[in-house]
Formats: sequence, C-alpha cells, structure tokens
Amino acid sequence: MNLIPDSKAYYWLAWQDKWVINPLAAEKLPLSGSALGKNFIASHQQVFGTWRGQPCYLVELVENSVLPDGLEAKGLRALTYSLSEEIFSLTGRAAQLLFWEKTHQFCSRCGTAVELHPQERAKHCPACHMIFYPKITPAMIVLVQRGNQVLLSRSPHFAQGLYSVQAGFVEAGESVEETVVREIREEVGLEVKNVRYFGSQAWPFPSSLMLGFTAEYAWGELRPHPVEIEDARWCSLDDLPALLPSKLSIASRLIKSFIDQQNLLRP
Repeated sequence: MNLIPDSKAYYWLAWQDKWVINPLAAEKLPLSGSALGKNFIASHQQVFGTWRGQPCYLVELVENSVLPDGLEAKGLRALTYSLSEEIFSLTGRAAQLLFWEKTHQFCSRCGTAVELHPQERAKHCPACHMIFYPKITPAMIVLVQRGNQVLLSRSPHFAQGLYSVQAGFVEAGESVEETVVREIREEVGLEVKNVRYFGSQAWPFPSSLMLGFTAEYAWGELRPHPVEIEDARWCSLDDLPALLPSKLSIASRLIKSFIDQQNLLRP
C-alpha cells in the first residue's frame, strides 16, 4: 500500500530491520509527515503512541524500497548513543511491536492466520478465538557491590572494550530475585545477598522488560562462565573501564548510582 503521510504526524519507518533516519537533523528520529514524500510503499503500518501531541506511526517499508537522498537506515543498537531518552523509548516501543508483528502471524493453538483485534492492541484467531498480546520477556539486570567495588563483566558479543553489569532471563517458576541469585552464581560463581529492586526499563533487543536490582557480595571467588562471560572483574571508582553502557540503558543508571554513591563517600 502507498504511504500517504499525515502532515501533522510523526513516522518511524522500518526498512530491512533498520530505522530510516535523517542524519543531519537534531533529532534523527522521527521523520515528520510534512517532510515525507509519497513515494513509499508500506507492507504494514499502525499508530503506536503520541509525541508532542501528535500521532506516531510505525511503518514497515517493503524490502525493495529505495530511500530518497538525504535519508539513511541504521540499526537501533547503532543509534543508542545518539538518540534522546524520549525518542529511544518511543523507538523501542515501535521495535517491539514490529518484532511481535513479524513473529506472531499464526495461532499457536490451531495454526490459523491471526488478525488484528478490533478493540485492543492484540491479535485474535478467527477459528479458535484465542487472543494474543505483544510478548514481553522479563529479564533481570543487577549491580553487585563489594565494599567500594562494583562487579563488571563483558560478554563475547559486546562491542570491543565494553563492560557492563550482569543480566539474565527469568525462567519459568522463578521470582526475579531468584533469577538474580541463580544468574550471578552461574555466570561468575559468586553468591549474593540483600537483593533490592532498583527500577525497570523496556529493552527492545528484541522484546525484554529489564528489571533492575542491586545486591551485595556474600562469598565466593570469581569464576567467569567459559562461554557466556569473556571477562569479569571487581572495579573501584578509579579503575572503571573506559567504555560503559549507553546512558539510555538501565545498566548505565545502575553504574551511575554506584559512582554517585562512591563520590559522596570520598573525603
């Protein structure tokens, strides 16, 4: 279908698993309807929120689309260091909805093609009447502290030099606090105590809800998992790695809370 932009709306254009941006604009995303031409062909579009009082459209372009001069496409991870917190949050919501749209096209009970629900942000099966809501995967992320040190590690898939706090997915039958204890034990061989809730963040890689915690070291020696953890270390305020997570992430907020705490304790 041809995309006919609403001049007052804002558009998130997805193309080949990337996002179409204006690299010269102060806000690379979104694209305003008034600036879009009518030469786009969309395979899917939906309203997913509002920004500055105007509707936000998620539009997936057909694979063979040709971008106009001045626009380019980038993956969301590549954009995390250049988007504002508000735009990252909206883009993350769009990314999660797009992932759900692509991966939930058939009923998991009877195999019938599902349809958009007429009244809710959901899909329903016209044959067996099951209703499916966007899938969100809960995961924990935790900052472990030992005195004036914080535990940081890196996975093999991280960008070169990047260190972060520990994270892992919640398994069936677990509380998130139990996940914290299990994941720290499995990933680095340590036991923790005083697990406390810190905050949460929707994390669109591809569809997680990150539940943040702090915990204190209880006992044990660092034994990084041979596959999942490339390196793990205790760091003080004076020897933090040069590359830490994007300021848009809850990982960054956890680390900043440690830094602020340590600065307050300095004489």
